[in-house]
Amino acid sequence: MVNVSTIRKPNFEVSPQFINRWSPRSFLEKEIPENVLFSLFEAARWAPSASNIQPWKFIIARTKEDLEKFHSFIMPGNLVWCKKAPVLAVVASQKTTERGPNSWHAFDAGTAWGYLALEAHKKGLVTHAMGGFEKEKAREVLSVPDDIEIHAVIAIGYQGEKEILPENLQEREQPSDRRPLKELLSEGTFDNI
Repeated sequence: MVNVSTIRKPNFEVSPQFINRWSPRSFLEKEIPENVLFSLFEAARWAPSASNIQPWKFIIARTKEDLEKFHSFIMPGNLVWCKKAPVLAVVASQKTTERGPNSWHAFDAGTAWGYLALEAHKKGLVTHAMGGFEKEKAREVLSVPDDIEIHAVIAIGYQGEKEILPENLQEREQPSDRRPLKELLSEGTFDNI
């Protein structure tokens, strides 16, 4: 496995969970115990939410039949690696409330996904969210109503060795670094970012 600390160096001290979590593409075809799997969604459940609306929704696939449904709308470039993941999940969110549009739904759903990813890492699992899928086909296959926005598909499982991936993906099977903090932070105005 990859030594994350040789690639990722924080500028300021943070919990190692933020540095060590990354998005591998190599998955073992190993079942995740239900109590472990559902603990990830329990963590997502406790994410912060604007006005406590909690708009996030997750649709999971873990049976052969359900996984094949998900495979039908995932782009070939992602399917080549994610088809070994024992669980796939669609993250979506409710766009409206009884008071009207919820302009924070996507932000809140992203936060819930972040909580899920961190809990997965804590439990010895890896996650990889992907945007390479056909949203409208996913909507049709999964019977998702129009007032729900589909954001991503997440592969969840135990990390495999990079050698089980196609050669072109083996080269990419390592954590990516991040831009320096100064490129995403400014004080007072947007001047320098």
